[in-house]
Amino acid sequence: MSTSVSPAWLGEVWDKVTAKMPYCVEKARELDVIPYTAKDGRWVNPYGASWWTNGFWPALARLMEIGTGEAIYRQEAERGEAMMDAALERFEELHHDLGFQFKISSGVSYALTKNPKSLRRTLFAAYMLAGRFNPNGFIRAWNGDRAGWSIIDTMMNLPLLYWASRETGDPRFRLIAQRHADHTIQHFIRPDASSHHIVIFDPETDAVLDTPRGQGYAPGSSWTRGQAWALYGFTLSYLWTGKDSYLETARRVADRFLERITPEWIPNIDFEQPEQPFAKDNCAGAIAASGLLELAALVPERSEAYRDAALNMVKAMADHCGDWTMDEPGILRLCSGSYEDRSSWHIKMVYGDCFFVEALLKLKGSTKNIWLL
Repeated sequence: MSTSVSPAWLGEVWDKVTAKMPYCVEKARELDVIPYTAKDGRWVNPYGASWWTNGFWPALARLMEIGTGEAIYRQEAERGEAMMDAALERFEELHHDLGFQFKISSGVSYALTKNPKSLRRTLFAAYMLAGRFNPNGFIRAWNGDRAGWSIIDTMMNLPLLYWASRETGDPRFRLIAQRHADHTIQHFIRPDASSHHIVIFDPETDAVLDTPRGQGYAPGSSWTRGQAWALYGFTLSYLWTGKDSYLETARRVADRFLERITPEWIPNIDFEQPEQPFAKDNCAGAIAASGLLELAALVPERSEAYRDAALNMVKAMADHCGDWTMDEPGILRLCSGSYEDRSSWHIKMVYGDCFFVEALLKLKGSTKNIWLL
């Protein structure tokens, strides 16, 4: 049975968001760093200018600008984008998350304003990401002694490369992205449509050396945020390329995600984790919900199921996990970094808020997808 979107409920939740976000911006302007999480009534970010989530704050501001038209969000997006120049100056610290950092910040800024500085920032990032490509077929993750490491998260960073080919007319960026996506289907997606978080390859021969647990519960388990990255990432690769294998992979991953999610619609950190201790990750739900809303339009026979599931997750987040007070910035509670690190459990994370607001805007009828602009 279809779950209908109540205009009254959707309006009430959006009103809560538009009431909370000016306070979040105000608290961000107290800092000289980009928000990551909230603690003791303040935004905090102990990780510096190159932290992988930094692009989500200006992206969230742009989403609010798209949704409200209010200048406060344009101004905050521009402020956050400019702060990220410090990361470009320390380019040796950048890694596979350049799409998270720059496609949805300076890339969206360029799409909306045609600011040439935004174009240069985003192109610089695209060249950096392309430079991480191993000709065996994968984009390496992280730095240091991890030359053969690749992770599922990179699927969500590929829009930066597709964008670069569109903007420059040079197919190299798109071809790198497609080679990585094809390699990911071959080596990450298991027969049951779950995904490894990390695959370690021999960087010379491409032989698979290990598949460690990464941020999940155990080797061979299903870290839910990784499944969400795959779901949305392959959907976006299909939207950029029209390649059927990407759509089929996204559909398979989505179906498994929906088979395994718990009845209250708030994902565990890992689908294979034990029942206790209680360990949830709303970031995984927000990412999956936004991806499912895109996928619903692409798979007619599953459209109702995908949209209903997305709505159920958004409702669970808004009704049971939303912080609508003015006591602390940030919206989504019960976001978690990894299963192993319990200090990262059940906190707020700016990218959870970003995907949550993105999904809400889609439910409200917005057609501007920041990963496609």
